[in-house]
Amino acid sequence: MKKTLLLILIVVLNITVCFAQTTVSKKIQPNIIVFLVDDMGLMDTSVPFITDNKGEAVSQPLNSWYHTPNMETLAAKGTRFSQFYAQSVCSPTRASLLTGQNATRHHTTTWIKPDENNRGEFGPKQWNWQGLTSSSVTFPLLLQSEGYKTIHIGKGHFGPLDSEGADPKNIGFDVNIAGAAWGRPKSYYGRDHYGNHPKYKKVHEPLTHDIPHLEAHYDNDVFLTQALTLEANKQITEATSEQKPFLLYMSHYAVHAPFDNDPRFAKRYPNRGKSKQAQAYATLVEGMDKSLGDITAKLEELGIAENTLILFLGDNGGDAPLGKNDEIASAAPLKGRKGTSWEGGMRAPLIVAWAKIDPTSAIQQKLPISQNKINTQIATVLDIYPTILSAASVKNPQAQVIDGVNLAEQLSGQINVLRENSFLMHFPHEHRHSYFTSYRLEDWKIIYNYLPKVKTKHRKNHVKRYQLYNLKNDPTESKDLASSQPKELIRMMKSMMAELENQNAQFPIDKYGRTLKPILPTPST
Repeated sequence: MKKTLLLILIVVLNITVCFAQTTVSKKIQPNIIVFLVDDMGLMDTSVPFITDNKGEAVSQPLNSWYHTPNMETLAAKGTRFSQFYAQSVCSPTRASLLTGQNATRHHTTTWIKPDENNRGEFGPKQWNWQGLTSSSVTFPLLLQSEGYKTIHIGKGHFGPLDSEGADPKNIGFDVNIAGAAWGRPKSYYGRDHYGNHPKYKKVHEPLTHDIPHLEAHYDNDVFLTQALTLEANKQITEATSEQKPFLLYMSHYAVHAPFDNDPRFAKRYPNRGKSKQAQAYATLVEGMDKSLGDITAKLEELGIAENTLILFLGDNGGDAPLGKNDEIASAAPLKGRKGTSWEGGMRAPLIVAWAKIDPTSAIQQKLPISQNKINTQIATVLDIYPTILSAASVKNPQAQVIDGVNLAEQLSGQINVLRENSFLMHFPHEHRHSYFTSYRLEDWKIIYNYLPKVKTKHRKNHVKRYQLYNLKNDPTESKDLASSQPKELIRMMKSMMAELENQNAQFPIDKYGRTLKPILPTPST
């Protein structure tokens, strides 16, 4: 009898082990590519993102200037977002992207200067200048723990010199090529060693902006965008040969200044009344698009395109050199550009698609994505983290507060009725626009200025403390309703203040060191 029971127990255990092994082997783990473009605004592409009141794409004048056929192909395969929000400058977006937390919460609220704390004269003293650390919970770290090979190519800018975040390997990446503490190169040209050439040491920062790990391309006519793409495709090939799912964080330095002309595409942009810098910028855009096409082609060649999810996005509003006026320029007809509180400062492109459509794929059935669709509901950079974790069947640690929402429902062509259509952009520092909070909630947007009478390097005149816009009726932020809609102004201010408190915001200080929290309007203000 005992032998019989023992035999039954062994059989049951074997079945349990086999079942567990089968369950693990069937865990869906797509390859994931986050294709991040620096300073790429909503209009820096031939793909139209702006829609009419029916949700149909409306091509803008700048869309006809740029040539991005691979973005067009990706958009046809998937869903793009007309109201995708990021932070107005890079480091806050990059920290938010990797953690799912708003900059207001993680306190990296402006771009990180590699060698100096750049909080600004009135910025919060305890802001998170160190950026991400080895203890930060990031999606590459979580995917790494689940068997993914995690690859970082290109711009890091997660922390200053000598910090943990200066090396992407400390925050969850197995491989780092070209990532460091800074956010731009000194040159895009291989013959210039991408700015690492001795001739640059005489006129540029001696310790910063040196792009590492690309010595193999020195003294060749290999543009930086192309060099990063070649390195990315090597890593994709290696991960495939290892039979590992991979995360590729493809973070281009383009299209950030310096606006070096990519000679591969210069002939396409003859003088059409635009400056040489604007023409060079257009070549940077097309070079980035060529990179997207080259990587997609490699996926096809290796037979893994059906299993690869691509998330294409910009990190803040555009900064195209199309004029010095911050109100128009690179995001027209939207108002503003990178570093401003207006829509053009924080609206960026987002396209999500499978690299190759296969309706029979179990991986694609788990995350169905509508093809050639524009989703007009608000989406934010905070949503990338939960979307990637869900796609990879990876759980978020219970202790990690996230401010984003899984985009799966919106990607399937639906409206997510449960999400709050809001975005808090808190910037208690000095830049093109200084010491402000902007808050989008449904159709309304408020901009609050903490030091409206203080002049800064970029602001020579006083500004209004309160600005209020109805973006449904006035997407170009042309009509300030703060005076004519006092009840709506107070409602939006209360909502903004509650969200700031919820996310443990840090605030500017005045010249006496006093904390400047938002104040509700009164008849006198």
